[in-house]
Amino acid sequence: MQFDSFNLKPEITKGITACGYTTPTPIQEQTLAAGLAGRDILGLAQTGTGKTAAFLIPILQRLQDGPRGHVRALIVAPTRELAEQINEAAMELGRATNLRTVSIYGGVSKGGQLQKVRRGAEIVIACPGRLLDYLDSKDMKIDKVEMLVLDEADQMFDMGFLPAIRRIMKYLPSQRQTMFFSATMPQDIRVLANNILIDPVTVQIAHQKPAETISQALYPVAKHLKPSLLLELMQQTDTSGRTLIFTRTKHGAKGLALKLEKAGHDAAALQGNLSQNRRREVMNNFRTGKVRVLVATDIAARGIDVADIAHVINFDMPETPEAYVHRIGRTGRAEKSGQAFSFASREESSQVRAIERLIGKEIEKRELEGFDYAVPAPKGNNNRPQRRTGGRPGAKPQGQGRPSSSRPGSSSRPQPKGNRSGGRSRAATGANTFGLSPQRKSGNTARRTSSGNR
Repeated sequence: MQFDSFNLKPEITKGITACGYTTPTPIQEQTLAAGLAGRDILGLAQTGTGKTAAFLIPILQRLQDGPRGHVRALIVAPTRELAEQINEAAMELGRATNLRTVSIYGGVSKGGQLQKVRRGAEIVIACPGRLLDYLDSKDMKIDKVEMLVLDEADQMFDMGFLPAIRRIMKYLPSQRQTMFFSATMPQDIRVLANNILIDPVTVQIAHQKPAETISQALYPVAKHLKPSLLLELMQQTDTSGRTLIFTRTKHGAKGLALKLEKAGHDAAALQGNLSQNRRREVMNNFRTGKVRVLVATDIAARGIDVADIAHVINFDMPETPEAYVHRIGRTGRAEKSGQAFSFASREESSQVRAIERLIGKEIEKRELEGFDYAVPAPKGNNNRPQRRTGGRPGAKPQGQGRPSSSRPGSSSRPQPKGNRSGGRSRAATGANTFGLSPQRKSGNTARRTSSGNR
């Protein structure tokens, strides 16, 4: 199927061509006809599947006809980064339509945003908090909105925006088209969808599983060894593409980015304490390649749309299995391949098991060759690795390793990339210690190798 089969207006076709789109993605192919016909839509799909164009194309098509000069389409998004991303996509796709767009979010002056609204923007992309500020103060009206989109609805629920969404609904007309997109469907979100959608067309694209283009690996490791393992992994891995690293806290993101910079990586942190101008600068630097490694908290998980992110690394395991899907969905986008590596300490073994239940398979466990997993935690650190009976945590069972003459010692440097023999993925020495059973499969630090190379 091609885009021209949807009988789009010439102005929309020009935008699609200018964006370099050729054939619709599965979510676009299954939702465009219904969206263009004015039907309500419940779209369930993981990130990176083309959802943005799936709702923007029907909006641009419909708004080509009818009055101008007031808000006719409202798109609600959970984060500033995602609102900006959607706004940029709307301007690119709608470049030939003369439709006006504005993105609305907190952290910046209200004056510029309100000015664009008052000049007659037809499409508003907004975060819930700032939007409610304008609605409650009567600085903005949405009573003539014809099309409503809730994008990444489950993320808005995770961020506590569900009450705000319900309040926004009271300002909207009852007669409208609503498109509801989410990667996962918790019960509260399902109730909301049932309340606001009328006879929707439901489209489900493997919404609880990562894209097949993403290869996944898990490295069991003691918490205090995570920074060292990260530096060693990045040294042994081809990081010519961009790398996105997730931490649990703002402080952790900032500190880890500084460590990476000191190690010679072009790294920066993206976290909630940054001003909006600084956040925009960091994202632009990452998008253009000036920054190759971005360390982020989960606030950035839904707002980063960079095509060539080659690796996603979970330095800290996410709190929910759904967040894991969202995080690693930053790579392997638009049918390109990507790799997702996760570091799991003993304390995070329950998160790993929950993730594996959600995605329906066990994640391959790996150990980084040449890395010493036996280094003890500093004195006073409560995160010491537990000792295994019968040997140190870093020791392999006797008779299962290479001869001692060819086996690298714990302090030796790893072989250069490309010169490995492709030996078996060693049983992760910390795996059993941390409650994670190793999966013996071929592979080196960053990619699997064929069994014929053993």
